[in-house]
Parts: sequence; structure tokens; C-alpha cells
Amino acid sequence: MTQPKLAITIGDPAGIGTEIVLKALAKVSHDLASFTVIGDRSVITSTYQLLKKYDLQLADPDSLEILDTNTHLPITLGEGNQNSGEASFHYLDTAIAQTLTGKFQGIVTAPIAKSAWKLAGHYYAGQTELLSERSGSKDTGMLFVARSPHTNWVMRTLLATVHIPLAQVPKVLTPQLIEQKLELLRRSLCTDFQLTTAKVAISGLNPHSGEQGQLGTEEQEWLNPLIESIHQSWSDRNSKFELIGAIPPDTLWVNPNLAWHNPHKVHLGYDAYVALYHDQGLIPVKLLAFDQAVNTTIGLPFIRTSPDHGTAFDIAGKGIAKSDSLEAAITTAIELVQVRVVNNPN
Repeated sequence: MTQPKLAITIGDPAGIGTEIVLKALAKVSHDLASFTVIGDRSVITSTYQLLKKYDLQLADPDSLEILDTNTHLPITLGEGNQNSGEASFHYLDTAIAQTLTGKFQGIVTAPIAKSAWKLAGHYYAGQTELLSERSGSKDTGMLFVARSPHTNWVMRTLLATVHIPLAQVPKVLTPQLIEQKLELLRRSLCTDFQLTTAKVAISGLNPHSGEQGQLGTEEQEWLNPLIESIHQSWSDRNSKFELIGAIPPDTLWVNPNLAWHNPHKVHLGYDAYVALYHDQGLIPVKLLAFDQAVNTTIGLPFIRTSPDHGTAFDIAGKGIAKSDSLEAAITTAIELVQVRVVNNPN
């Protein structure tokens, strides 16, 4: 099988990105993929020298393939600012451009700070939005994937709406958006995860999914009818994908919790879950799988994964950042690239 070629950005150079990249690349087998780290070599080297005093397992920068971006911006660990925002934006922009030319098949991104991007004049809600714009992908989604270390069950959670204020969710959450995201998820489950049958659960919006209109009317007025309509449409196309919902959001995560922790309860877990807004999905994901969860951007012409945490400026340079989620992101990227190469060898 062709060895995947992955770009790994170091994220905000003032955060823990460089540390977790060096830790992860010291643990992940380099026989599985070809890795190119994208960032300032000076930042990578200085961070490595700083961390060596902690007697950590780190990849030596001299042993790595590094695409040096040479931003030459002064960076102070722990201080996210305009400079670190400009540098991290440039790292990702470089990775995207190189991937679109065919040099890489996937990108693994370390965390950035949205506030630092804004200080640098880059007004994107996050890395996902820049990836979508640069690649010309209008139909993308944030799918969080985590494999349980207790049961081997895989939890997949798609966010219908992402980086927007909670007050905007009712305006953005339309039947058209839900239909678009569900079809995107169906295609990804088929092509990226090679599922021929699947159960997909979608969350309600209101407490108790509105409780027959007593606590909100969205479920009765359009969400439940829409779910039924899409489920019927899938059935008419002979799809073996089952759509279930709208499940009350306070009980939706009970069975995933059981499937995550108890080998005898794995059958209770569905193949995918759809949360209607950011925290509705990411609070349970991070409670269950903070060190295992991987953010995958579905709908791009290439693979993109990232850890499920942020820059952690408060612990940058202290040697205590955990690289588990980035390691999972690298492993997931390798698996997804291999699936695409098998399905589309040319």
C-alpha cells in the first residue's frame, strides 16, 4: 500500500503545538507514513532545546523533514499575539497550498488561537473555515472521531453548526442545513469509513426535544418531519443507513457512555451522532474522549485531522502537554488516506 504523505503544522508557535508535534513524532512509527513538519525551523529547534531539560521522549528536529516557513517573527512561549497568529496562519496556508499541488495527501494541524488570527488581521472562525475557502469546498463539516481504549468502539460526532455564538444557532439551523450535513455525513461514512450499514442519531434542539411543544416547537414544526423525510429518502435509494431522532439531548449520550466504557454494552452505541450546536456535541465528546478524540474535516478534497484541544498557552514550554490526541489525529489521518488511496488509486 502507498505510504501516505502527511503535512503536520505546528499551530500557534506560542502554544503547545511544537511540543506535542515533537512528542507525537517520537512515538508514531515513521514506517506508516511520510511526515513533513511545517513551521519555522528556528521555533522548532528552540522549543526542542528548551524541552530537552525535562528528559522527555522527543523527535530530534535534525531527524525530521521540515518545511521551513521562515516567518522570522519574534515569538514568546505562552504569549499568543499578533505575531504568533500571523505565523500560525502562514503555516496552515502553506500546508494547504502544498497539498493542493499534490505534495501531500493530508494535513494534521496542531492548535491555533482564533483570537491571535484576528489580531493578525485574519478573520476566520477557525482552521476549518480557511481549509474550506482555500480548497473551494463549500460543503464541509466537523466530525469528531474517537476509538474507546476500553471497548474499541468508535464514536463519531458531527456538529451541525460550529464556531458561532449560541444566540445565532436558531437562525443558522435550518432544514436545508440539516439536510446538507446529514447527506455529507452519509457520504463520509460510506467513503471514508467504508460503512455499508449505519445507525445515525440526531439530537433534539430543546430540552426533552421540546416535550410535545411545551418546551420549544422546532422539533414538532420541522425537525422531526425532516428526519422522517430524509430517512425515507435514504430507504428509497436502498440505503441501509437508519436515521433516528430527534433524541432528547440530555439522554442522547447515555448509551454512548455505556458503549465507551463497557464491552458488554457496545451494541448500544450508534455509528454516528449529530449535535445541533458546538457544545451540545463537544461537551460529551471531551468528557468521554479528551485524549482520544480527533477532529476530522469531512468534505475536503484531501484529509485533514487535528487534536480536540486548544493551544494551552498557560503550560507552553513546561514539558507537560500531552500528545495523545495529536497521535490519534496522525493515526486517523493515515487510516483515512489509505482508504482514499484504495478507493481512488489514480
